[in-house]
Amino acid sequence: MDALLKAVEVVGGVSRLAEMVGVSSSAPSMWKARGRVPVEHCAAIERATGGVVTRRDLRPDDWAAIWPELAQQPQPAEAPHA
Repeated sequence: MDALLKAVEVVGGVSRLAEMVGVSSSAPSMWKARGRVPVEHCAAIERATGGVVTRRDLRPDDWAAIWPELAQQPQPAEAPHA
């Protein structure tokens, strides 16, 4: 769930992410415990992070089946690590 943790960091905390996505403040912690962000919240997280965390990042095992239109878009290259 590195992508979820990154989203929390990008927006400034769990409560802020929950507020931006429109869920309870405990929801992101439940997603982390379950090991999966529900499909219906992935696009909102992508928007909340300004695309820093994508639907592909949040659902690496099944994104292509859920959002086949994303398969036509190239995956952005990661920034080099300093």
